[in-house]
Amino acid sequence: MSLIPASMSSAVADRAKILGTLETLVIGAGGGLLFLWLNLPGGLISGAMVAVGIAALAGRPVTMPPILTQTVLVLLGITLGSLVSRQLIQHMSAYPLTIGLLALATFCSTFGSSFYLQRMHGWDQTSAFLAGSPGALSQITILAAEKGADVAAIAVVQTMRVIILTAALPLLLAFTGIAPTAPAEIASLIASPLELAVLAAAAIAVALLLRLAKFPASWMFGAMIASAVLHGTDLIEGGLPPWMRSVALVGIGAVIGTRFSRISKSTLVSHINAGLGSFAVAIAISAIFVTVIVLSTHVRFADVVVAFAPGAMDAMLALALTLHIDPIFVGAHHLSRFVFVSITTPGIVHLFGRPQEDVDD
Repeated sequence: MSLIPASMSSAVADRAKILGTLETLVIGAGGGLLFLWLNLPGGLISGAMVAVGIAALAGRPVTMPPILTQTVLVLLGITLGSLVSRQLIQHMSAYPLTIGLLALATFCSTFGSSFYLQRMHGWDQTSAFLAGSPGALSQITILAAEKGADVAAIAVVQTMRVIILTAALPLLLAFTGIAPTAPAEIASLIASPLELAVLAAAAIAVALLLRLAKFPASWMFGAMIASAVLHGTDLIEGGLPPWMRSVALVGIGAVIGTRFSRISKSTLVSHINAGLGSFAVAIAISAIFVTVIVLSTHVRFADVVVAFAPGAMDAMLALALTLHIDPIFVGAHHLSRFVFVSITTPGIVHLFGRPQEDVDD
């Protein structure tokens, strides 16, 4: 029988969560500001992610409660939608070709990474296929648990891929001089208080509708759709104030960094080589398809790189925002890959993975 009353125990737990959240936000803001001060590309998101990730590995109780995560995703979606213009929409004619190639690239990189993990690290087929599948981490984790796969190892490989891409892509695009610069009007136009209220109400309403429909990444995409419609029809011209955009970028970086809190240091160390190797294979295969698209279409190289990067939707769309890359193109492709992975992965595991009777033994 516990000597501590239930109400007191609950209060202590709630206080610990609040302090953990505050610590996460402070660490994330500090990391983002440091990277921004160092003038690193994508500094707010990558700095927050790195700082919170290091804190998580150091054993700090970093956490982001669902309400804060959802708020960050809505702010991110509103900002992405405010970048929509008629010029961006005109480029949609190239989407069928590039989305088709993205599906093929996803298929090839999944099998390539899986083959590497099996041959070089001795993974079983089911765990290797699930670890090599880019994106849709929640669905992958559930499927891994159902099939008796190595959930911890899969989480390490998937998390490392997102972390490396989020940190490395801005540096790659900046150092090669490929990333476009921001149009001046995007940074200067700020919606009025009434317009901000309309944006927030529409974003939350559409996000809730998508959530009821079980739409993937509903908070971010719902806000993005609502904002895109309002801005695309010229009903609203301005966007969020710069400080709100900064909060969204730091917030999403902190959310990504907290993923390391679910992975023990021993598990990370034991699978770090597998994560790095499979990541290299996936990037090499994706690079082939990116080259084909750049040579055969008029789509900008930076847009294709971020759209084909095998990372999480929220992280890649946040990078599209901070690097001033076409959010419609990137969003359409990452959503397409999410749907492709969610639909095909169970079938691939069933056909090529370890038989269920072996799992049960």
